[in-house]
Amino acid sequence: MTVNTAIKGLDQWGLAPSKMLLISGPCSVESENQIAQTAAELAKHSVQILRGGIWKPRTRPGSFMGLGDHALPWLVAAAKNNHLKSAVEVANAKHVEAALQAGVDILWIGARSTVSPFVVQEIADALQGVAIPVMIKNPINPDLELWLGAIERINHAGIQKIAAIHRGFSSYDKSIYRNVPNWNIPIELKRLIPNIPIICDPSHICGSLDLIQHVSQKALDLNFDGLMIESHFDPQNALSDKDQQLSPSALGALVNELIIRTNTSNNQAFIDKLKSLRDDIDKIDFDILELVAARNKIISEIGLYKKENNITIFKPERWTEIVETRIKYGKEIHLSDELIMDTIKAIHREAIAIQTKVMNDGK
Repeated sequence: MTVNTAIKGLDQWGLAPSKMLLISGPCSVESENQIAQTAAELAKHSVQILRGGIWKPRTRPGSFMGLGDHALPWLVAAAKNNHLKSAVEVANAKHVEAALQAGVDILWIGARSTVSPFVVQEIADALQGVAIPVMIKNPINPDLELWLGAIERINHAGIQKIAAIHRGFSSYDKSIYRNVPNWNIPIELKRLIPNIPIICDPSHICGSLDLIQHVSQKALDLNFDGLMIESHFDPQNALSDKDQQLSPSALGALVNELIIRTNTSNNQAFIDKLKSLRDDIDKIDFDILELVAARNKIISEIGLYKKENNITIFKPERWTEIVETRIKYGKEIHLSDELIMDTIKAIHREAIAIQTKVMNDGK
């Protein structure tokens, strides 16, 4: 990771102190009255940043695509009148210029933009010499490198106040989610850039209201820094994404149900017990790695034996046998099918790679 300039935490964004950053507002700014009324109601429920779509990159033409530049003053005024910060999505240099001219406080780059280095670079170029917070959503596809690249480009433009927004990833597989969370990707992002704030966008992960509470709580339990949840004063008549927007009062009820946990403790007994348990985990992990190494040694011997007898690496019947027997045994020791499959697939990929190397004289 080559982030040139230190990324500043949310405590330096000029926000009121809070255990959890809450960003909310409508998918789209539809009228001056709509954004003003929504903002006034959201201000009652711990919201700190008012979001609103001005230019909407819809999947297909014919959908409501936002009101454009002339709606920017409505968003800015609605935020200021309720002591909130304003935030808007930008997708090109023209958007950046218009948002800055209107006095928008925070910009964000959407998932459709993050996927294109050309678009992100255009936005970065437009931000040269500007000190404004920028939030960057993950790309549509589950590609951590694209997400990292977008963060690097914005940081290289001199922006220090950067946050990542996790909004899930598109998938052809059937799922209960609109966009599959793939929590391991934002977790890995945090490992690579420990000081970057990460905000979860449950609205776009869920696509409906059913799972927003669950996803919001999971994000907080994973130590995310805040939530971006879409809210409209009249969701049923919203011009875009009405199924995933909460009313401000419903948002308030949801927030009141969330449990905000700390990530540290001053209780010495707790610290000592946790260290002991983690020591046990470390030992088991190293035992697992040693067992995998021992398995790989046998795999090398199998590869050599197959090579000497001109036998193919992959045998479908053997793979089927491995899958069935491991899943069966995993259930007996109370392991999930998902964990078993993820584990044996990773081990099997390694086995094929080792035997391929043996078969081709290490090439």
